[in-house]
Amino acid sequence: MGDDGGHAVADHEPDAGEPPAAHPRTSLAEDRAVATTGALLSTKRAPKVQLQHGEGAKSHLTSLQGLVALSLDALSSVAYGPEAIALVLVAAGSAAVGHTLPITLAIAALLILLVTSYCQVIAAFPDGGGSYAVAKRSFGPMVSLLAAAALVVDYVLTVAVSLAAGAASLASAFPVLRPHLLATCLVALAVLTAVNLYGIADSARVLAVPTLLFIASILGMVVVGLARSHPVAVVGTAEPLPAHEALSVLLILKAFSSGCSALTGVEAIANGVPMFRRPRVRRAQRTELTLGVLLGAMLIGTALLIRRDEVVPRSGVTILAQLTAGAYGTGWLYLAVNIIVTLALGLAANTSFGGLPVLMALLAKDHRLPHLFTLRSERPVHRYGVVAVAVLAALLLITLDAQTHRLIPLFAIGVFTGFTISQLGLVRYWRGERPPGWARRALLNGTGAVATTVATLVLLVTKFTEGAWAVLVAVPLLILLFRSVERYYGRVAAALGLGRPPAAPHRPAPEDRLVIVPLSPRSAISVLSERALSAALAVGGEVVAVVVSNTSDELGDLRARWERWNPHVQLKILDSPRHAVVRPVVEYVRRHEADGRWIAVVIPRIEPPHPRYRLLHTQRDLLLAASLRDHTSAMVCFVPFRFQG
Repeated sequence: MGDDGGHAVADHEPDAGEPPAAHPRTSLAEDRAVATTGALLSTKRAPKVQLQHGEGAKSHLTSLQGLVALSLDALSSVAYGPEAIALVLVAAGSAAVGHTLPITLAIAALLILLVTSYCQVIAAFPDGGGSYAVAKRSFGPMVSLLAAAALVVDYVLTVAVSLAAGAASLASAFPVLRPHLLATCLVALAVLTAVNLYGIADSARVLAVPTLLFIASILGMVVVGLARSHPVAVVGTAEPLPAHEALSVLLILKAFSSGCSALTGVEAIANGVPMFRRPRVRRAQRTELTLGVLLGAMLIGTALLIRRDEVVPRSGVTILAQLTAGAYGTGWLYLAVNIIVTLALGLAANTSFGGLPVLMALLAKDHRLPHLFTLRSERPVHRYGVVAVAVLAALLLITLDAQTHRLIPLFAIGVFTGFTISQLGLVRYWRGERPPGWARRALLNGTGAVATTVATLVLLVTKFTEGAWAVLVAVPLLILLFRSVERYYGRVAAALGLGRPPAAPHRPAPEDRLVIVPLSPRSAISVLSERALSAALAVGGEVVAVVVSNTSDELGDLRARWERWNPHVQLKILDSPRHAVVRPVVEYVRRHEADGRWIAVVIPRIEPPHPRYRLLHTQRDLLLAASLRDHTSAMVCFVPFRFQG
């Protein structure tokens, strides 16, 4: 437990029905005030407090660490976004693939809208939550639940798709892994879970080198490829690409919506603002802008190379691998870049481990998820949220056998639903607040909302039979879950009378208090019993020691030894011909509760020097406590007895 001296309690669970304390909203002025206060305190030579791991500013993210920890999902999407466009356009023939560039430019324009919008979200909602926070403020509970459900689906799918794509790329380089794609994904998921349980700042350090290598590799490929007059090498096997569909508006819209999968992950920084160091808003906005510049440059550069070199899908390789071979050749650089891309795709799942636990904590504070999701360990980590992400992703990978093509159709729908809600919410927010320049901001967000709505509808229509229907089922089920949890906490709050003062506490008279100490016949006269009886006597009232016995032979000897010991406590022996040891005590407590007495049960418990020895002791104390909680209203407490050995 923490004291009043400022140490944070590692795990504080709010009472059922009681709203957990929200994270304080911070602004730039508040950040500066905190910094000034800290400087003044340091001049007064305040005593230095020894911080635990996870306490202090170092446990939060810098701008670079935020880019590493929260942006790899969006950045690594360059590996499949342009290829998704080309795979749709090739239905109209190989010449149609050249339209990848204008479609990518349209996606880059949408990226600018989204990045600008989420910079505004960061400033307006510094507690995190992204589209959920915007929807809750602008539209009320139901729309905010839709945004939250869509984000949950997207985050879980991000983990599954990233790991599946990474495993598939690795298996392309090492064919021996092809029969073990699922196992590879699960091992990678376990490693990511362990790293994030250790702490998000530490995971950022782990991910720093792969992320920076990925950015350098892709940007280097673009620069070198554009500097060359023609590709150095061509990889893969050419396939016949007959045109079996006209280059229509519908096909272009379908290619646009498929390419929009490159924008997934753009919202993660806005969701994870509380994880940044102060000033949080400024750092998060800087990170969001950096992400937009890097992703836009990589997407446009890749599309330029596809158009100039007339790159089309080929058997056995990805389009990104073709561009890499065209820039670097097929030597060690080619192999290195492909390994780096594989690693980046696998580690892109870390975005969800950063964003979803924060979102789940916000939902828990609103009583829409169990309150345990607000708990933070000393690191600080929303450990239950991290575990939930891992479990849900593992179930999805196992269900779909880690097949990327079965996961991709579900991928972008959730996040684009969140995009649309966020944009529309900000339009309403600007109209209500009317700050300087609100009309320009509302027009910007309104334009983005139209574009993301079109992309969402096209995704739903074109991907429905490929698995998008599952999202349409999962999102309503999640909303029902949130509503059910919220109603339960409402009933708990009503039963506890939260919001109105209760009657004055009642202190029972000594004669109405009964303290029961259950003992085993073997250790009834021992140091263990002495400790428990002393604790019971400290409570006050009548104290009774209860022993359950099923053999009459030991009763007389026990009574005689008890009288010789003379602990000044009544001994009550309960007969149990059926060899039960828990039920007789519970029934004894219930009989006295029926008389209107206040009951406390003090249970002695042996705490061995090492956890491995716990199995050598009976679990009767735990079983008795659980049964008393289920069937009585008695206060139950343990008196631990520890020894060295």
